[in-house]
Amino acid sequence: MLSGIENIWGALQEIVSFIVETVLDLGYLGIVGLMFLESSFFPFPSEVVMIPAGYLSSNGGMNLFLVVICGIVGSVLGAIFNYYIGYKLGRLFLMKYGKYMLLSEKRLLRAEILFNKHGEIITFVGRLIPGVRQYISFPPGVTRMPILNFIIFTAAGAGMWVTILSLLGYFVGENQELVHQYLHQIVYILIAFCVLVAIIYAIYNKKIRKFKKEI
Repeated sequence: MLSGIENIWGALQEIVSFIVETVLDLGYLGIVGLMFLESSFFPFPSEVVMIPAGYLSSNGGMNLFLVVICGIVGSVLGAIFNYYIGYKLGRLFLMKYGKYMLLSEKRLLRAEILFNKHGEIITFVGRLIPGVRQYISFPPGVTRMPILNFIIFTAAGAGMWVTILSLLGYFVGENQELVHQYLHQIVYILIAFCVLVAIIYAIYNKKIRKFKKEI
C-alpha cells in the first residue's frame, strides 16, 4: 500500500519537474503559463516556479521585476479561469449536489450571504494560505463578485506571495536547506498576518456599522 502511494507520488514529482523545466525554458511566458496552471487546477505548488525564477534573477538569467509581474499575471489569469467555472457552473452544481456533501441549501445561502458581504477580504486572505489559494477563486464566481473587485484583491494577495517567493529564490535560492527553513517560517508569518488582517477588518467593519446606525 505504502509503496504504491510512494510510486504515485514519485511519478507526480517527476511530471512536475518535467513541466517546470520545460516551461521555464520558455522564459517569462513560461512563468505565466505555469502560474496559470498552479492557480487554476494543476496540483503543484507555486514554490517550484517562483523560487527557481527568483534564483535565475540573482545570476542575471532573468529580471526580478519581470519575474514578479509574470507570476502575478499568471496567478490572476488562473484565478479568473476558476472564477468563471464557479460563475457558470458552481451555484447550480452546489444547489443540486451539495446535500451529498452535507451542504444544505440553507448553509449554502448563508455562505453566499457571508461572501457577498466580505468576499473581497476573504479573497485577499485566501491567496496567502497554503492549500486554499488554488480554490479561493470558485466562491467569488458562485456569488457573482464584480470581476474588477475580484481581480484587484486576487492580484494583491497573489502579488504578496509571488514577491516573497521570488525574493527568497533571489537571496538564498542556491541553498535548498535554507529555502525550506525560511519557507516554513514565512508560511507561519503569513498565517499570523492573515489572522491580524481578519481582526482589523472585523473591528473596522463593526465601527462602520455602528457609525451608520448613529446616523
